[in-house]
Amino acid sequence: MKRTFTAHTLPLSTTKSRQWLGLPAGYAALRHRNFRLYWFGQMISLAGTWMQTVAQGWLVYQLTRSPFALGLVGMAASLPILFFSLFGGVLADRLDRRKLLITTQSLAMFEAFIMAWLIWSGRIQIWQIYALAFGLGMIYALDSPARQAFVVELVGREDLPNAIALNATIFNLARVVGPAVAAALLATVGVASAYFINGLTFIAVIVMLIAIQVPARMTSATQRSMLDNLREGLAYIRTDPPTMALIGMVAIVGLFGLPYSTLMPAFADRALHTGVQGYGALLMASGIGALISAFSLASLSSLRHKGKLLTVGDLIFPVMLVAFSLTRSMPLALGLLVLVGGFLVMRATISNILLQTTVPDELRGRVMSVYTMMFLGMTPFGSFQAGVVAEHFGAPAAILIGGLIVWSAAVFIFIRFPRVRRLP
Repeated sequence: MKRTFTAHTLPLSTTKSRQWLGLPAGYAALRHRNFRLYWFGQMISLAGTWMQTVAQGWLVYQLTRSPFALGLVGMAASLPILFFSLFGGVLADRLDRRKLLITTQSLAMFEAFIMAWLIWSGRIQIWQIYALAFGLGMIYALDSPARQAFVVELVGREDLPNAIALNATIFNLARVVGPAVAAALLATVGVASAYFINGLTFIAVIVMLIAIQVPARMTSATQRSMLDNLREGLAYIRTDPPTMALIGMVAIVGLFGLPYSTLMPAFADRALHTGVQGYGALLMASGIGALISAFSLASLSSLRHKGKLLTVGDLIFPVMLVAFSLTRSMPLALGLLVLVGGFLVMRATISNILLQTTVPDELRGRVMSVYTMMFLGMTPFGSFQAGVVAEHFGAPAAILIGGLIVWSAAVFIFIRFPRVRRLP
């Protein structure tokens, strides 16, 4: 029988013997050399990713002046995640996750450089943006399950919650830095520069992944067919009600809650009557709230009553979203987006922690692929429906309807699945 290596059985030389001493308990995951390398590389790369996200939305809107086109490009990017994330999860449980991540990050880097060249050369057309967005979605369908499952190999189970919170911190730090830099670039140098700089930032995470040293990971998944692997992961989710509820709520948020960011260029233009700087400020405000929330969660040495905290986030996030949709004041919109971003990250981080700390090691990639599929894979439909509603009734109406649906789903989960709010 093949031996299974899991993060909590990693040799001492790769975990506790390589630590930074003197760090507060809230930053325990940074004591691990491998996680530090990964974390710093991701910090640089994610800032570039957010720069590209802002640039893409602005480019599409400038080419088309259509909220529907914004929804369509979001759909093109997310559809592959819906259809191929499960396959990505199976690969994450069968293959070397580090090598898989090096491959996906390299492909994403080449895509960014291709987009920069198309814009600089004056050849860019809207269909090319759709096609490359679809290709990037294919890459992330393989990347995201492996990336989430890889963290436990870097820190072990004991420090996994802190590592997830710290990852949320840099993701949301990038949400602040990326849009701010992108707005400056769009106003001065142009859209192509944001894509090119994003391509350069991938080099950091690729170098760090190459430097990471983890033991060979062998699992029983390789002894069965990929279809059997997939069935095993889905069966686990189906037979565990809290996991079903967590993933179900993730799907609702992805479908009706997240599209507010897709519609931000149209909301900034038509509801708040502001330009690219205002658009960047709105995204940055949401990122600041998210960053505050992520830092708060990471700084806690022991995160207790996670089920109750998740319930609070699920109920308050959509209320703030509804309030944002109704405002026509830029200062008030910025303040509300700070709260929207904060409560969104609070619920997303805690949901991720609850899933990753309860799932068996050998099923982690598959379970997290379903999480990815629901969180990001629902976004194409969310982007599409939000784009259609916004085209006919305006971006504020689309955001309002989405917020009301998310709140209704949160109330249903609260009543129908009481075990969720009792999770420790």
